Parts: sequence; structure tokens; C-alpha cells
Amino acid sequence: MSNLNDTLHRVTQRVLENSRASRSAYLDLIRREGDNMGERSAVSCSNLAHAYAGMEDDKPAMVSGRSANIGIVTAYNDMLSAHAPYYRYPERLKIYAREIGATAQVAGGVPAMCDGVTQGETGMELSLFSRDVIALSTAVALSHAMFDGALLLGICDKIVPGLLMGALRFGHLPMIFVPGGPMPTGIPNKEKQRVRQLYAEGKATRAELLASEMASYHSQGTCTFFGTANSNQMMMEMMGLHIPNSAFINPGTKLRQALDRAAVHRVAEIGRKTDDYRPLGLCVDEKAVINAAVGLLATGGSTNHAIHLPAMARAAGVIFDWNDLSELSGAVPLIAQVYPNGSGDVNHFHNAGGMGFVIGELLEAGLAHADILTVGRGGFADYAREPGFDGEELVWREVGPSMDDTMLRPVTNPFKPDGGMRLLEGNLGRACFKTSAVDESRWTVEAPCRVFEDQPSVAAAFKAGELDRDVVVVVRFQGPRANGMPELHKLTPPLGVLQDRGFKVALVTDGRMSGASGKVPAAIHCTPEALGGARWPACAMAIWSESALLPASFRPPPICRHANQLPIRTPKAARAASCSACCAALLTGPNRAPARCSPPEECNP
Repeated sequence: MSNLNDTLHRVTQRVLENSRASRSAYLDLIRREGDNMGERSAVSCSNLAHAYAGMEDDKPAMVSGRSANIGIVTAYNDMLSAHAPYYRYPERLKIYAREIGATAQVAGGVPAMCDGVTQGETGMELSLFSRDVIALSTAVALSHAMFDGALLLGICDKIVPGLLMGALRFGHLPMIFVPGGPMPTGIPNKEKQRVRQLYAEGKATRAELLASEMASYHSQGTCTFFGTANSNQMMMEMMGLHIPNSAFINPGTKLRQALDRAAVHRVAEIGRKTDDYRPLGLCVDEKAVINAAVGLLATGGSTNHAIHLPAMARAAGVIFDWNDLSELSGAVPLIAQVYPNGSGDVNHFHNAGGMGFVIGELLEAGLAHADILTVGRGGFADYAREPGFDGEELVWREVGPSMDDTMLRPVTNPFKPDGGMRLLEGNLGRACFKTSAVDESRWTVEAPCRVFEDQPSVAAAFKAGELDRDVVVVVRFQGPRANGMPELHKLTPPLGVLQDRGFKVALVTDGRMSGASGKVPAAIHCTPEALGGARWPACAMAIWSESALLPASFRPPPICRHANQLPIRTPKAARAASCSACCAALLTGPNRAPARCSPPEECNP
């Protein structure tokens, strides 16, 4: 194992220093909570009777007070394919608990939205807000003071961040995330994308589109592209909060059930009364957060975690921001290419070596912290091994080299020398750019901009042929204040069509894109957002992205002289605006200068 990478060390020291006061306050909190935890036998008999009333066969064990009682917080619903397998989990987890003399109770449920269902619909505006509702719901579930540990059942986009944020308020308890695993592979992702673009062009029927989508999303389990849900699972591995290498084992398999069983047994083994106490609040520390960020960059994970990871970190008293992520991106190579970055899905990724290979490579290169406290029996190095069976016994084995170098490569021969995400900065503020999903030849775009205020307006302009040219599409008023910061994944097919027609295309928005979005260069999460005082004129802007070895910056050219006279727009003040003579540019290369705006005499956005 190599010495720690210099950049990783420098960022770690900065995060430790920035977090000193807040982390100390958090540790004091969970220490007090642990000290106040006491014994269940000290709780009022009436309270205990209420807690035991629904437990049927487990009542004697609970009354004895000698066994661990494990809380289950579940995000089950069968509208989400990823969460549908959780339907029978409480029954099975209770059986696994009884095997070791413990008990388990469903402490509560949390809401779980499916962004795939709400894409382009009004419900999407609740998506990001739901994360904090999930955090609150998790805290409510764990507030009953009846549990010695907890199992967190969640996979998808806001659910895992929300579960972790709420659970950290009870960080004196040991907790383990229990994934459900991805569905088997359906039709190739590129075929799905092809049909979507044909439909956007009017060359495929709605029936053909639905048949294609249902062949892709076809059974229980997580969607198989490397979006936010699967990035969540990757990050839980990088933080040591799963049973090692359990993220991408398919639902309903013997191995999946064995790993679920191991999670129940393990959470009982790491409780406060044991010799191996591993509370959640100590597992999630500065180094664990940085490991998660490194994993995100090394695998080209979802841009949504530029929002979620700092929030999860704050819940543990850790201050981690976009500056830290951007600096790490310059040092962490891209060693995985999973759709939308590559052609294969997470099942191909796992079969090629998966998280075991990734973690082994990062540790060997000094690009991850080996000394984090995990929920596993050993250290973080155990997560570089893969589970399997020796007869009927669950065991872990060495992963070995990549089984597919189009999917996974060693640090010494990466797909790109730097991570898959860039921080952009300039007089519009700051934004994120997911470079891992965009061909480097498309990092340079110079074109007129067209400004919109919602997705339907972009679709209408596309259908009318108004975007059949080089264009930078700006979609503003999509931030948290304006409408909840929805994902704008419906923009991907039409912009992809324009790009395939040979036009230079880019996107700038204060909204989000799906973790599955790729192909088209996009500056997203622009902050400050357009609503609330930020000046997003309908005229010129530019994006400057330096070489792949350096952090990117967001540097618009001089605003045309008419732009300073523009009123600050409200979301409904105008549906779209453009100034075709003014240009927007997405540039790359260490020696390139930002594009210049040459406005006409009249500018009527």
C-alpha cells in the first residue's frame, strides 16, 4: 500500500481543520446521547408494554432485556423497483436476529420518491425537498429509545442521503445500510438512448418508446445505469457502511440473502455492550467523507452528490465543500466507465471486479484512507475483496485484475488522468460540470445562447426547429427557491439529437440533471440561483474549462452593454429569451482565452 497521495493529505488536513469546532460539538452530542441511553429496564413499564405489544413471539426475549433490539428503518414501496425487494425484508431480518438471540422491530418507514417516475412532471419539484423529509422521518423512527442498533433499508437518490442525515442524529448507535441490489441487465443502454432520441425526433411511436423503456426497467431491483442510486451504493462501500462489497449483488439470490443475514448479525456484534463498539457517528468522520468523494470521482458518479455529500458530512459535523471536491478531482483518476460514461451497466461493472477492484486500486495508490472505522470485522482493506461461498459458508476472496478493461482500469492506466467532475466559477457564480460523461472533443463549444425558463419551452423550441444550430441552452429559475431544483433529464434526448446532427451544444442551468445524464456538456447547479437576486441576463455568457489536469473555472466574457439594463426576471415574467448575436462558449485548454461578445446595436432578449 502506497503512502497517502499529497493532494489527498492536503485536502484531508484542511477538512479536519475546518471541521474542528463542528466535529467536536457533534462528538460531544453523541457522547451525551450514549451516556443517557441507559437500560431499557429503566424505562416506564407502560412505555415498554406499548413497545412490546406488537412483537408476538419476540416478547419473552425483549422482556428479558438480555438481547440486542435492532431497529429497522425502511424505505419500502413497490413503486420504486429498487425498493420493491424490501417488502419481505422485515420478516427475514427478524428471523436472522432470532438466530443470535436478538430481536428486531420496524422502527418506522420513510417516503421514497422515484425520480424516474416524476421526470418532467410537477412532482419532481418535491424530489430534492424529500431528502430532508426522509431525514426527519428517520429521526422520528429512531427517537423511541428502544434500540441498540439499526438497519437502514434504502437505495435510491434522496433516500440514502436522507437516511444517513437523520441517522447521524443518533450516531451513538451502530447502524448498517442494507442494499437490495440491481435488477438484472435489460436491453443495452445505448439502444434505450437511441429509441429515446428517435421518439424526440418523431421517428418512433409512443408504443415503441414504452416497449423500449420496459425492456430496460423490467424487474425488481435498482436501475442498472450508474446514476444517483448506484452512486449511493458505491459511496456507502467507500465509507464502510455496508457489509463489504454487498452493493451490487442482485435481489433474490442466495448471496444477497447471505449478505443480508450477515448485516443483522454484525449490527448486533458492534453494539455499546460489546467489545467491538462501532457507532455510526464515529464511522462517519472526515476521512470517510473524503473516501466517498474519491469514490465518486474515480467512478464518474452522479453530480447530485455535489449537493448530497456536503449535506451528509454536515450532519456528522464535517465541513466539506465544492472546493475540496474540485481539488480532489485533479488528483483522482477516472478508473471506471459505467453507463452513461461507458456502455456497460453496474452488473457488468460488478462482474469486471466492481467495488473490490476500485477500492483495492485506490488503496494501493494512496488515494483512499485505509484507517477509517467500518462496520466490517476488519479494516477498510476488507472492502477490496468480494463475497462468495465456500460450500455453505459466506467468505470473501481477493478480486484480482480487471476482467474488462473497457469497464475498469488500474490507476496506472486510467480512462482519464483526473476525476469525473469539475467546479466552474465566474461572475454568474459557481457550477458543476460532469466531464466523465462527455467526450473531451465536446468540451469546447462556441455558440449563440438561447435562454429558457422551463423544460417544456426547450422542447417546444426543439420541435419547432428553432434550435437547429450551434447553441448553448440556458435554463434558469430551476433552483431550490424557484421550484425545488428538479432534475432536468428530459432535456437530454433533444439536446443529444442536436449534438448528433453535428451541432455544437451545451447546457447552463441552476437546476440539476439526472445521475444518468451524459453526452451533452452541461454546467449545472449554478449558484447563486437565478431567483433571489442573481443576475442571469439573457445575453452573453461563456464557460471556461481548463485542461483536464487543472480545476475548471466559470468565466463569462463581458456582458453586452444592454444586459446591465435588463430587469431581474421572475420565473413567469417571460418564457424564453435569446440574443443570437451574443455568444456562449465552452472552452478547454490551458492557453485558451474566454470567448468575446460582440453585441449588435439592438439587443432585445
